[in-house]
Amino acid sequence: MTENVEERAERGRGLLARISNEMVRAQKKFFGKGPTQAKSYLLDDMLFIVMRGGMTTAEKTMLEFGQRDQVRQFRQLFENEMSERLTDMVQELTGRKVLTSQSQVMFDPDIVVEMFVFDAQADKAHRAATAAGQTRDESIGEATDEDALDEPSVSGQ
Repeated sequence: MTENVEERAERGRGLLARISNEMVRAQKKFFGKGPTQAKSYLLDDMLFIVMRGGMTTAEKTMLEFGQRDQVRQFRQLFENEMSERLTDMVQELTGRKVLTSQSQVMFDPDIVVEMFVFDAQADKAHRAATAAGQTRDESIGEATDEDALDEPSVSGQ
């Protein structure tokens, strides 16, 4: 039986939410604190996971001391060490091979972006779900498991 457009879009929405939830869980498990919001986007051969609010108390304190570079350096070192685990998780969730990945931390506002490059383009269902999340339903791709999030999301991303 051939999958119709709505079924493909629903499958895509489900995957994007699973990716967001699992990334939040991983951040919470390995950093001790996870983001308060997360949303995933699949575009062509790339996956972006945007996470807001997740700085630890120690990181916030270091930022107050003006030590942005040290916080960024630690986050980058930690992400480099975590790369294989996160890549394996994304490959398992998507069933696709990840060629490379990168993480970026930003301050004011507190945002971490995880980026993954796949060996092939995203299928129609995932591209449709990302497009719908941008144009019709902003909740598509957001973390939905309140247990995974440190705090309930106050506003959509």
